[in-house]
Amino acid sequence: MEPASVLSETDAPTDAPTERLDVRELGPPEPLRQTLETLAELDDGTVLVQENDRAPQHLYPKLDDRGYDYETVETDDATVTIIWTP
Repeated sequence: MEPASVLSETDAPTDAPTERLDVRELGPPEPLRQTLETLAELDDGTVLVQENDRAPQHLYPKLDDRGYDYETVETDDATVTIIWTP
């Protein structure tokens, strides 16, 4: 999976730096925890590309509360959630 190909399917900025986080092999609540920790460490303007084995339903309200924009795209090998600061 190339982040650029998934980014182009969303409203995320395509010219921003990206950080990739693969949480497909982790059991709950690790994907949620690792995603929020990674977001807190990223520079403003960096887009997080989270690869998961399912849509991160528990993550969405936390992203809303923190003011992030996000979109989830299904690919052949992962559920990819793109997260960025508007």
